[in-house]
Amino acid sequence: MSAKLRVNGVIVAIDGPSGAGKSSLTKLLAKRLGYIHIDTGAMFRAVALVARRAGLSCEDDAALAELCRGLNISFSRDGESCRVLANGEDVSTAIRSEEIGLFTSCISARKPVRDALLAMQRKMAETGGVILEGRDIGTVVFPDAEVKFFLSASAEERGRRRHLELSGRGEPVTLEETIAKVVSRDRQDEGREHAPLRKADDALAIDSTLLSIDQVLELMEKTVRQRLRSAEGEE
Repeated sequence: MSAKLRVNGVIVAIDGPSGAGKSSLTKLLAKRLGYIHIDTGAMFRAVALVARRAGLSCEDDAALAELCRGLNISFSRDGESCRVLANGEDVSTAIRSEEIGLFTSCISARKPVRDALLAMQRKMAETGGVILEGRDIGTVVFPDAEVKFFLSASAEERGRRRHLELSGRGEPVTLEETIAKVVSRDRQDEGREHAPLRKADDALAIDSTLLSIDQVLELMEKTVRQRLRSAEGEE
């Protein structure tokens, strides 16, 4: 993949299944590079939360399209963390529940929702200097991203990580239940009609099952900086 520089740098796309470490690594990589982190998964979760509160079915495309037209999603920096706002409300914690996570998988498969958020994401990232993570960033949202990664890990390892996270928040779930939900989410994401989860042909695949977060971060940072040096040498 040849790199190039946009106004503020390159676009980095990070895709992969639930629990692969995308969110944590994206935040850390963005901090190291001085890039902006656009959490596309949080955007879909925000739509799911607002839709759930409104009592909408995830199959009611007309209602979902109307909801998206009146929804403003934005990100704000709060010290070391990034807050997610939906129509001005901080929904950073509310969107992370298991219920919203499962509903998000259904919501994110609907074309009106994907079309609405696609336009938002492309507008946010068009000048570069950004890192986006999700499930179809390198294949659909930014197929021309200069750097692409596909993060994965075994379902058992991803379930273990998710269980630790949920247990730390006091949610009463078992490891077996959490792994089963990870497998179910994978099946939904890979089998959906619109923008199914898959690795882009030109993405660097990283299996983090046996790697520490620092090892993966070092590999990703090294890859991005190599591409940046290559692009600068071509200008």
